[in-house]
Amino acid sequence: MQAQPLNAADFSLIEDTLLKHGNDHSVLNPSELDGYFTALVSGPKHVEIEAWFPAIWGGQHPDWESPEEARQFFDLCVRHINTLARQLAEEPHAFVPRCEQTEHQGHTVTLAEEWCFGYLRGVQVANWPPLPTPQAELLGAISDCAEQDNFELPADLDVASHQQQVAELAPAVRALHDYWLSQRAPTLHAPQIKAP
Repeated sequence: MQAQPLNAADFSLIEDTLLKHGNDHSVLNPSELDGYFTALVSGPKHVEIEAWFPAIWGGQHPDWESPEEARQFFDLCVRHINTLARQLAEEPHAFVPRCEQTEHQGHTVTLAEEWCFGYLRGVQVANWPPLPTPQAELLGAISDCAEQDNFELPADLDVASHQQQVAELAPAVRALHDYWLSQRAPTLHAPQIKAP
């Protein structure tokens, strides 16, 4: 069960739980969580559950209504992080960041700010060391995208340029994953996380 990809109902439950228990310092939605997990499985070393799970909530565990509620959310997280780890290691070209979309000036626009913000959260939690210049530039492109304001897109937004920037995220993520994969010990390739 921990290897089964999440479906739409699972992501909806994740969103409801993040909204219910979130705060000013927590992950806000499934898009940000997807970016967060992507960075965790892409980095130089395995990150323990004890580090990454509280960081979803800004360092504090939620006041769960029941052990079942906590277990259900945790199990969904484990399934999704394992799916991402496996996909990036075995089918990297199938990887697509889970971004939200909106309508703007008659165009469908993919919004990546929150996904990128989650990715940077993952980089911080995983404590990535400094990168060589080519990889640092890739991470810089993700960081630049995280600083966009998706709440009020400007009326004169260059949609084509904006969407090109979003389209460049997946190749950047794959390249960063491949870089760190080449630096890891063989036993750390695509680790699978097991729920305790």
